[in-house]
Amino acid sequence: MAIQRIFIANRGEIAVRVIQSCRALGIETVLGVSEADRGSLGAKLVTRSVCIGPARPVESYLEADIVVEAAIQTGCDALHPGYGFLSENAGLAALCEKHKVIFIGPTADQITAVGDKLRARGHAQAAGVPVVPGGAIASREEAEVLADGIGFPLLVKAVAGGGGRGMKRVAKASELATMVDMAMAEAGSAFGDSRVYLERLVASGRHVEVQILGDGQTVIHLGDRDCSVQRRYQKVIEEAPAPGLSDRLRSVIHAAALKFARHIGYRSLGTVEFLVDCERTEFHFLEMNARIQVEHPVTEAITGLDLVAEQIHVANGHPLRLTQGDVQFHGHAMECRINAETVAKDFRPNAGTLRQFWFPSCLDIRLDTHMTPGAVVPPYYDSMIGKLIVRGANRAEAIERLRQALRCACIEGVDTNIALHQRILDEPDFITGGVDTNFLTNLLAKGA
Repeated sequence: MAIQRIFIANRGEIAVRVIQSCRALGIETVLGVSEADRGSLGAKLVTRSVCIGPARPVESYLEADIVVEAAIQTGCDALHPGYGFLSENAGLAALCEKHKVIFIGPTADQITAVGDKLRARGHAQAAGVPVVPGGAIASREEAEVLADGIGFPLLVKAVAGGGGRGMKRVAKASELATMVDMAMAEAGSAFGDSRVYLERLVASGRHVEVQILGDGQTVIHLGDRDCSVQRRYQKVIEEAPAPGLSDRLRSVIHAAALKFARHIGYRSLGTVEFLVDCERTEFHFLEMNARIQVEHPVTEAITGLDLVAEQIHVANGHPLRLTQGDVQFHGHAMECRINAETVAKDFRPNAGTLRQFWFPSCLDIRLDTHMTPGAVVPPYYDSMIGKLIVRGANRAEAIERLRQALRCACIEGVDTNIALHQRILDEPDFITGGVDTNFLTNLLAKGA
């Protein structure tokens, strides 16, 4: 039986994005909202909205039992988790399965397989996909032995979670014990899991990821993206395809992503992330995100596909309706994340009411947002208020189109990072393409 009504267990622009695809497919939608989001754009667009708790995420969007109960009580036969919050929570997927609510994502076992970074490393190795030299540690003594083999500098990384939390750079042996203790404490506080591991530090690396789509039997890739423009491991600008890769390296990276996904029999959308070592011309598996990504629109822009629709199709129990040969790439796309933040004050998030919120619109300019003039940016959630996506016939045209769109944009009521995006787009190294993950840090160090 086809999915008739979907419960959206998320907020913000991704909720609006899922609603858009559901409307096109003729599927009813129910949105779970916190007290702070009762008047949101998503709540106005859905068939029905239901309050799932107070503004604080730990009392609403992160309560799996409440989310699933709300889906059941509103007669939903499926649940879409979006990204963030509970999107990679194996418990949520298992609860959905228990209550016969279709989870629009991978299985609970697959989420578990890739959610633990050490387990994911093991799957990568078993699939024949290269990983960064390193391994697990349980004590300072083990760390010292492993670090001696890896060499310095190196990284201490949390097994659970992400976003740079529980990650520490170690420049020399005398810093190792302190950094391991700090990483363990931070990981335990942030994720309830203090396990860490060591990896060789790649001094100059690019963050290149591959979008994959599987039905549990067949897996295809939908091209690659470059997400190297980052601040504190948070992506700022993404683009597709990744610039400056040789045809051979691009092909090998695609093949590695498919190997990994096939190894775990992956179902749904997912992203396999790699670190390309610029000095050694090597690449290594980083992790897999078992959900739709924030940056999925750049892939949609160059493929012409609706990834949410494909995700729903697979969740319905259908085989892929695309073969690898059906996937064609056209032009170049870029996305910048528009955040309500004060860049000059260490990117401090801004809450407030938007007096004006307008971006230009044309065939190759797209804005994914949940904001309108008069909307409130609440202080409880991520500071992203929109994603501006452009496509050009080539990379140079995409850059110029993004420049023009940012120049025309009008936002009043909160500070934003638009000026930073404009600065990035004017940097010669970015214009050339292929910057590494140090690019934005170095740019910010130069000052205004």
